[in-house]
Amino acid sequence: MDDHDGPQDSGLLKGNLNLRLHSSLARELGRRILSGEFPPGHLFPGEIEFSHQLDLSRSALREAFRILSAKGLVESRPKAGTRVTDPARWSRLDPDVLAWQFASEPSPAFLRDLFELRMIVEPAAAAAAAARHTEEQTRQMADALDEMTTHGLSTEQGRAADQRFHSLIIEAARNQLLSTLSSSIMAAVAWTTIFKQRRRALPRDPMPEHRALHTAIVAGDAEAAREAMVVLIDLALADTEISMREDEQAPA
Repeated sequence: MDDHDGPQDSGLLKGNLNLRLHSSLARELGRRILSGEFPPGHLFPGEIEFSHQLDLSRSALREAFRILSAKGLVESRPKAGTRVTDPARWSRLDPDVLAWQFASEPSPAFLRDLFELRMIVEPAAAAAAAARHTEEQTRQMADALDEMTTHGLSTEQGRAADQRFHSLIIEAARNQLLSTLSSSIMAAVAWTTIFKQRRRALPRDPMPEHRALHTAIVAGDAEAAREAMVVLIDLALADTEISMREDEQAPA
């Protein structure tokens, strides 16, 4: 038979059985690649051998590798097998890849790079949004802020509202190329917020900075909006660095 029909509860997928098998496998393999467990150049076993090791069908394995290949993490060649690619080829801003990175304990260098990217992109987006927004967009931003206040960023609802707020700013900038980064920025905002609260609640209330940013955009003050976003990201980075220091000080 081409496909192995063994049990689907492999150790690799334990805890993820509610997801489709190939998605679960892609996520777990992606997490292990990003953590360095499967380093660049790592050659995976052949399809038949690997599918038997995992107790999964060959079709599920092929689909998982297809997902990873589309994100630049692996490449498959006839008679050469499937290997982990050079990190320079990885689609690090893909929302799934960001999620896998955070699932594998992101390094301090990665977190700082992520905040640096946000600092390059989001202040400029905020300035453009101040100049180009519509009333409907700023109304939706206000609604998102109200939801954040009501639910708090420790809840899924609050974090979803935070993502929506940042996405609306990029939308209001009205730059088609910038808009392609929206899903990545939303994912970065969500995962860094979750990361900051792993051990305890946020050390401060982030809403005043969000409100100040919204006020500047509504007023059409591009420089004030730019500066408000800089302050917001700086404080978010400071909170994240506190969380990283707590990780370093935590008992093994």
